[in-house]
Amino acid sequence: MKKTAKSLAVASLPLAMILATPAFAEDLTIGLASEPTSIDPHFHNLGPNNQLRMHIFEGLTQSDEAQRTVPSLATEWEVVDDNTWRFELREGVTFSDGTPFDATDVVYTICRVPTVENSPSSFVGFLSGISQIEIEDPHTMIFRTDAPVPLLPTNLANVGILSAENYGGENVVFNGGACDDLGTPPQATDFDDPSVAVGTGPYVLEDFARGDAITLAANESYWGGAPTWDTVVMRPIANEGARVAALLAGDVDVIETPPIQDFDRIRQEGNQIAQGLSNRVIYLHLDQNPEEGHVPPGVEGTDGENPFTDVRVREAISKAIDRQAITDRIMGGLSVPAGDLLPYPMFGAREDTPIEGYDPDRARELLAEAGYENGFSMVLSAPNDRYMNDELIAQAVAQMLARVGVRTSVDAMTRSTFFSRRNEYAFGMWLAGWGASTGEISSPLIALVATRDPDTGMGATNRQRYSNPEIDQVVMEATQTVDPQAREALLQQAAEMAMADYATIPIHFEVTPWAFREGLSLTPRADQYTLATEVEPQS
Repeated sequence: MKKTAKSLAVASLPLAMILATPAFAEDLTIGLASEPTSIDPHFHNLGPNNQLRMHIFEGLTQSDEAQRTVPSLATEWEVVDDNTWRFELREGVTFSDGTPFDATDVVYTICRVPTVENSPSSFVGFLSGISQIEIEDPHTMIFRTDAPVPLLPTNLANVGILSAENYGGENVVFNGGACDDLGTPPQATDFDDPSVAVGTGPYVLEDFARGDAITLAANESYWGGAPTWDTVVMRPIANEGARVAALLAGDVDVIETPPIQDFDRIRQEGNQIAQGLSNRVIYLHLDQNPEEGHVPPGVEGTDGENPFTDVRVREAISKAIDRQAITDRIMGGLSVPAGDLLPYPMFGAREDTPIEGYDPDRARELLAEAGYENGFSMVLSAPNDRYMNDELIAQAVAQMLARVGVRTSVDAMTRSTFFSRRNEYAFGMWLAGWGASTGEISSPLIALVATRDPDTGMGATNRQRYSNPEIDQVVMEATQTVDPQAREALLQQAAEMAMADYATIPIHFEVTPWAFREGLSLTPRADQYTLATEVEPQS
């Protein structure tokens, strides 16, 4: 089998690069909802960090606005056999300091990633399975893996390439589990210095004033053509009201996630709003610890039983939720009711996935069949500052559950407290969200549904302790299947099994909004990233 991306090479170029013209050159200021924690492209696998990284440091591949994997520093790649990939690298590329890009820089980068100290969320997982790297010539590389890694091209989109020469690693050699002649790799704080933060991307770091602004300048030697904007300033403005005020005052040109209640005001002031379906599913997890005598935290009135281990109770909870009402009345249309863990047509999502219908009568029947004809009481936990209208959604779900006899109160808290307590198994039922960074449904299946196994990384976010070995087997087979059609069929099978077993209860997919001044256009991205390369002057 051979997969080539050559035909995508031109199509992959961001629109800003194709249409770039000095006549449009001016400055762009973006109001960020969250500040990146570091300039280092390998320090923290976090959305704000990754979107900044894409301006400065490029991967061999990249994700387009629909999360399709397309060429970047690699122009094409092919499967030689299940454990071998050949990548052709782009020629004529230089780093922003003028040093040429070639295969040694890729080797150096792969060797450097595991050396990052105190990483809160490592990038090592994107490189797992690579056992050998061979350089056929400066622009042709062979990757060998211990086992099939079908997502290798997708994974490499997340790893920004560094200049080996810039860091003294021009003689680096990859030896599987170790690397020779790596030099002294830079650490995260070193990248605050623009002379260290050297990449091949369309912009270069000009200044990083933590808590105030990140200033980028156009990389005039960029291989994709001169960027649209001379200067891009990213200002962190965590408060959504303050972001709107900054836009209305003309202090910024673009803001992330404006609140729904301000849409009319934003438009009345002559600004625009763009929105797009995201990869983020908002879902419910339920403590399904099967140990005898275990009662989930916050659950009362079940005679010492865990009601959530009974699939009839999980189905009753799902049927008690009026998803369309949440979309219409809570989200103001900025969501799509979900029947799966990833929206169609993303990879592995099913076009014909049914959405659970609102059926409170059947929910009551199911509870009675499970022995809870008088219902029970529980606490629904949720963050109040992480997802769009998260606390309001939790309040609505609680009212809907009460109508079928499950008396529910809401415990909402800040994101830091929420995730800390969730990780300590302090909740019986909780509302959270998951964005598929790979654009594949394998991401939520592995993270949310697969049996938790710290050694393999499976079920890393499955704090509800759901376990279904039959689903695990299908997911594992999919992760080792290189053929994309066969892999997608397996993922669809696993997702169908998970939804039939109410392994996770999806509520909706977020629709992400951006607001921006008149005279601009913005292309929404499924990964919710805000990229200067996706903002254009309107013609």
